[in-house]
Amino acid sequence: MSFKNFEIKLNKELVDTDEKIENAISLIAMDSLRGIVLKSPVDFGTFRRNWIVSKNRMNPATIKGVDKTGTQTIAQGTQTIETFEYKKDKSIIIQNNLPYGNRLENGWSKKAPKGMVGLTLTEMKTKYRNVLI
Repeated sequence: MSFKNFEIKLNKELVDTDEKIENAISLIAMDSLRGIVLKSPVDFGTFRRNWIVSKNRMNPATIKGVDKTGTQTIAQGTQTIETFEYKKDKSIIIQNNLPYGNRLENGWSKKAPKGMVGLTLTEMKTKYRNVLI
């Protein structure tokens, strides 16, 4: 094997590894988004609709409208996650900027007495423990 062939093979291995890392991050982010949104308590659907996915920095926005099923929110967040680039982007952020979000996370709602984010993070750590080591 010549040096050039080794270099080409090594570069291909790096690309394959980067793609695997990018795919793993995207999969975990989408699964986390789905878990958080679907665990969110619903009265009108305003809180569920306000889960925002961004990359690299927080987004201070709130979203007008409702989404009782979470379908629209998950679809919109998935579009952002699908544009994540492992080497370019630093993070994927899932946030909800409504002022009562912390109260809901800490058991304020009878519909979600154990919150959403903490439960989902625990599930992700268990489900993906082999990936997250």
